[in-house]
Amino acid sequence: MQPFTTLTGVAVPFGVANVDTDVIIPARFLKTITRAGLAEGAFATLRAEPDNLFDSPRNAGAPILIAGDNFGCGSSREHAPWALGGMGFRVVIAPSFADIFAGNAYKNGMLLVVLPQDQIDRLMIAAADADVTVDLENQVVTTGYQDRFTFAVDPFRKAALMTGQDEIGLTLTMAPAIAVYEARLAHDRPWIGDAAARA
Repeated sequence: MQPFTTLTGVAVPFGVANVDTDVIIPARFLKTITRAGLAEGAFATLRAEPDNLFDSPRNAGAPILIAGDNFGCGSSREHAPWALGGMGFRVVIAPSFADIFAGNAYKNGMLLVVLPQDQIDRLMIAAADADVTVDLENQVVTTGYQDRFTFAVDPFRKAALMTGQDEIGLTLTMAPAIAVYEARLAHDRPWIGDAAARA
């Protein structure tokens, strides 16, 4: 994953509540086990409309999405954050997220920012003609209009995003300590190693 520290860019003022994963990436596009081509299916029903918000000249390829409450509800498809990432989104800002979607998003290097509805409303206005900055290290969202909104983030997920590593990558950084532990265990309790070897 690419490390995430600070991002400044266009924010798409979507703001719709209860957007489920079938809206994000309809089931008809799920005939793949790779990420290739999923961006074309992202928000397909909405993007079929002429002059849609996502494909406007200002918003196409924007890195930030401002969404409504309960974003990512519905089925647990990992394709949803894959499709969003394919569109260029690295951050989604909303009042709340569905739990499974949130887990999938973080594991795919996407930052989810939870802000109260009044701050979302303000961002929706500001995003119409000003860039938005998301600073993960300081946990703050700012706009060109001097808005400043702080957000909370799980420390483990923050560390993973800032270093660009998933759980496996973070575990591998501890490989020397794991090797020392395994060697000590093999010495102190050799029967455990023998049992594992026989299994």
